[in-house]
Amino acid sequence: MPPRLDAEGVPRSSGMPILGLGTWENDDADQCAESVRTALEMGYRHIDTAQAYRNEQAVGRGLAEADVDREDVFLATKVWISELSHDDVIETTENSLERLGVDHVDLLYIHWPSGEYDPEGTISAFNQLFDEGKIERFGVSNFEPEHVEEAREHAEMPVFANQVELHPLLPQDELREFAAGTDLELVAYSPLARGQVFENDTITDIAEAHDASPAQVSLAWLREKGVTTIPKATSEAHIRDNWESIGLELDAEAVDRIDAIRERDRRVHPDFAPDTW
Repeated sequence: MPPRLDAEGVPRSSGMPILGLGTWENDDADQCAESVRTALEMGYRHIDTAQAYRNEQAVGRGLAEADVDREDVFLATKVWISELSHDDVIETTENSLERLGVDHVDLLYIHWPSGEYDPEGTISAFNQLFDEGKIERFGVSNFEPEHVEEAREHAEMPVFANQVELHPLLPQDELREFAAGTDLELVAYSPLARGQVFENDTITDIAEAHDASPAQVSLAWLREKGVTTIPKATSEAHIRDNWESIGLELDAEAVDRIDAIRERDRRVHPDFAPDTW
C-alpha cells in the first residue's frame, strides 16, 4: 500500500514523514547545518539527530536557516545511554531543546536499552516530559520486542516508534512482524547498509532496470514494507537522490527478488548491544 500523503505531498506514516534526513556522523557543524537546510528546502520534513551525535546545535541552525516553518518539521532526537536516570533524562533533554533552538521535539527516543537504562526510572522522566509538552511522542531505539513490551508497562503514552538498523541485507523480519501486530512504527537507520547495497547484484540489477540508483531501490523497498527511513546524506546530490526515491514504485517481482536476498550484514553492533542480537 502506498504511503499516505499530506497536503504538501510528503509521504507520512502516522504523522511521521516516511522519509527523513539522518545526521549520524555528520559532525562538521557547517556541513551539518547546510545539509539540514538543503533537505528541508528540497521538501524533507523529518530530521533525525541524537545527543550522542554532538550536532544538535548545527541541526538547530539548519532548521532556523531553512525557509520552512518549524511546525511543519518532524524533529527527533535521542537520549544517550549514560544519561538515562530520571534526573539526567530531564536535564539533558532540556539541554537538547536549547541546542536545537526549539521548545519541544516531535519524537524523543531512548537510544539503547543499555548503560544507565532502568525501565521504570528512565521512562518516568519521559512521562514527565510528555506531560510538560516538551516531547510529543515517545520512542525507543535498538529495542528487541521484549524491551518494547517492558517499556510499555511503564509508559503513560504509547511507544510510538522503534528505530533500528534495517535494510535489504538486514530485513529484521521478526521486528517488522512484531511492529505490524502492535501498532509500532519502525524507523530504519543505515537503510543503505552503510553503502553495502551498492555492491549487491540484485539491487543494482533492479536499479538499472528502473533507471534508478541502488539507494532509491533500497529506500523504495523499505517504503513498500511500511518502514520509515532516515538515510544520512551531506551533499545536495545525495540528499536529492534519496528524496527522489519517493517517486519510485517497485513492482511485486522486484520486491520479491529483494526479499529473496540471503546475504546478511549487520553494520552496527557495539559491545553494549542487546545480548539477543
